[in-house]
Amino acid sequence: MVLLRPVPGTSVVHRLWAGTKLLVVFGISVLLTFYPGWVTIGAVGLLVFTAARVARIPRGALPSVPRWLWVLLVVGGATAAMAGGEPAGLGGLLNFLRITALSIVLLGLGAMVSWTTNVAEIAPAVATLGRPLRLLRIPVDEWAVALALALRAFPMLIDEFRVLYAARGLRPKTRPRTRRERRRRWAREAIDLITAAITVTLRRADEMGDAITARGGIGQISASPARPKLADAVALALVTLTCGASLALELTVLTTAG
Repeated sequence: MVLLRPVPGTSVVHRLWAGTKLLVVFGISVLLTFYPGWVTIGAVGLLVFTAARVARIPRGALPSVPRWLWVLLVVGGATAAMAGGEPAGLGGLLNFLRITALSIVLLGLGAMVSWTTNVAEIAPAVATLGRPLRLLRIPVDEWAVALALALRAFPMLIDEFRVLYAARGLRPKTRPRTRRERRRRWAREAIDLITAAITVTLRRADEMGDAITARGGIGQISASPARPKLADAVALALVTLTCGASLALELTVLTTAG
């Protein structure tokens, strides 16, 4: 799955302020936490699908689902169906499907932010949204910088770990004769990989620190002139109306069913 790397192109969704997208994700997450019903899940799924169409997200950005995951879903669904429950003894299966749909919607919501937002815009948006917390002497800027550095380093470290894993596969191997020798070999390889990963991480951190110092310090990371515009207000209004309508319908359905 291609994450933390924006999809090339431009659209209305791409041009939205990063803080607006974070507010949308936070609000929808709170809504689905307290009201994870079919109506609210369907409404959020419709929002994610519409945003993906507007942003022109290609199908190649979607992850390929491995076969073993389908097998786990089938086994999990069958196990949940054995629990029974209303209606018609399918309550357990319906709950399993609802949780699965909720997980897919939340993953799609996070992926949309990743595909349409530059990583460099996240830290300034977090610093701006957290400005009221400065009155409580909370180090919002430092938190924003730490978040920005983590988001920038994550894809880079993934590439480094892939290189290390490929280099490990090229090393000559001796076939162990006993289980004890096999366990020892696994332990040695694990220690070698962990040591190499720590070394690469420290080297990358040192290089990133030098680059930040050369560019004026961490204050430049959390500073940005970007601010919300009219399109952001329209987007927040549409999301609020959709979530509010789905919540009202969900409560109506629940009240009627009760």
